[in-house]
Amino acid sequence: MLGRVKLARVPLLGGATPRYTLEMPSRKVVRSPHPRRITEERNAASKDLDRMTSLEIIRLMNREDRKVAPAVGRAVPAIARAVDEIVARMTIGGRLIYVGAGSSGRTGVLDASECPPTFGVSPRLVRGVIAGGRKALMQSVEGAEDRPRDAARDLKKIRLTKLDSVVAIAASGTTPYALGAIDYAKRCGALTIGVTVNRRSPLARAAQTAITPEVGPEILAGSTRLKAGTSQKMVLNMLSTAVMVRLGHAYDNLMIDVDEANEKLRERAKWILKEASAKDVSAVTRALRQSGHDLRLALIMLKRGVSAKQARKILQESRGNLRRALGE
Repeated sequence: MLGRVKLARVPLLGGATPRYTLEMPSRKVVRSPHPRRITEERNAASKDLDRMTSLEIIRLMNREDRKVAPAVGRAVPAIARAVDEIVARMTIGGRLIYVGAGSSGRTGVLDASECPPTFGVSPRLVRGVIAGGRKALMQSVEGAEDRPRDAARDLKKIRLTKLDSVVAIAASGTTPYALGAIDYAKRCGALTIGVTVNRRSPLARAAQTAITPEVGPEILAGSTRLKAGTSQKMVLNMLSTAVMVRLGHAYDNLMIDVDEANEKLRERAKWILKEASAKDVSAVTRALRQSGHDLRLALIMLKRGVSAKQARKILQESRGNLRRALGE
C-alpha cells in the first residue's frame, strides 16, 4: 500500500492557512461582459466535490454524463438541417470547416483528421481551424481565443468561399475567435453553423443554424471539456458521419472508402468486401489485387462478375453512385 502522503501547507500573509474553496474570490475581480454564462454556473449536485471520495466523484460524473445524450437528442432537428445544408454545398465543390479555440478547437481538428482514413476523402475536404494554430493542439496559447481578427486571417489562409460550410464551436457561445469566424464566413457568403451549449449566446444568435445541446453546469464549474465537450464530440460525430454517408462514402453500413493505411485497415478492407459481397476470402483478395485495392471497383467486380476495367466503366457511367453501379 502507498504510505500517507504529506501535503505541504503554504502559509498566506499573516500565517493563516484557510482551506481553499470555490467560494474564495480572487484578489482581482474581473467584470465579465457576459454576466450569465451557463458554462460558468455551479452545479448543485457537486457541492463539496473536494470532500468526496474517488468513487463518489466518478459516480457523480457518470450521473451527469447521462444528461448529455438526451440534450443532444433535443438538438437533432437542427443537426439534420445542418447536414442537409452542408451536403448541398459539398456536392458543388464546398468544404466542411470546423473553427474553435482551446478544447472546442481541438475537438474540431480531431473530427476533421478522422475523415480521410474513415471515408477516403482528401484532407482538404474537411478542415479543422484552431485559435493559436498548430501549437494550440498540444498546449494552451494565451489570449488566442480573444482575437476575432485572427479567425478571419486563418480562414483567409485556407481561401474560404461561399460554397464552404463553417461550423464554429464554443461551449459558452461567447468566444471572440469563434464569433470572428462566423462574421467573416457571413461576409464570404459561406454557410454558418454554431455549436454551443448556450442557446441564448451571441454564437447561437449569429449563426444561420444553431445547434445547442444544453447539458447544464459542469461538476467542476467552468470545465467545459466535461459534459459540454462530450456533447460537442457527439454533434461533430453526427455531422461528419451523416454528411459523408449522404455523399456516398458508405455502402450499407460499411466503410467502402476506408484507407488501407496499415495492417489492421487492410484486414478490415477484406472483411468489408466479404460482408458486402458474400464471397469467400480468396475471391475478395483476388478482386482487391486486380482493382488496385479500390474497394468500390472490387465490390462491383464481385457482385456483377466483371473485370476491373469493366467495373471502372460501370462506375464512371453511374457517376460514382455505387448503388446505381450495382443495379440496386
